[in-house]
Amino acid sequence: MAKKKGGNTVESVTALVKPIVEGFGLQLWDVRLVKEGALMYLRIFIDKEEGITIEDCETVSRAIDAPLDELDPVDGEYTLEVCSPGVERELVRDEHFEQFIGADVMVKMIRPIEGIGREFCGKLKAYNKPDITIEDHSGENEVTFSKKEAVYVKLDDFD
Repeated sequence: MAKKKGGNTVESVTALVKPIVEGFGLQLWDVRLVKEGALMYLRIFIDKEEGITIEDCETVSRAIDAPLDELDPVDGEYTLEVCSPGVERELVRDEHFEQFIGADVMVKMIRPIEGIGREFCGKLKAYNKPDITIEDHSGENEVTFSKKEAVYVKLDDFD
């Protein structure tokens, strides 16, 4: 593959694939370019209310393959993966946090919060960009922190 033309790879891939994904009645959940060992992966996460099938992933992969080759967004070789964000999906974008207010979440912080630690669970009570408020499962305590202070916020299957 030739050198990329500049700009933000994730943004340019998102702009390219979003209308294609939505054309199949699916939601583009996230786009990530990650290096694992010596390999680069371009991951396209797709979703729909009733859940993603392998056929959905195959359909999207085939549909975006040629346009991605033409865009040539990544320096060097990469592996394209089209997949579901999973049950314990990571909340990344503003719309994710807004959509899942009231849902159970798992949080891992960059630095521990005094009296709580680095990892905790609770209900996503509020999202006021960039602040996230989590209420513990007892409903008695809550913590508010900036999105950039968290390693991740993921949906939790709390019982």
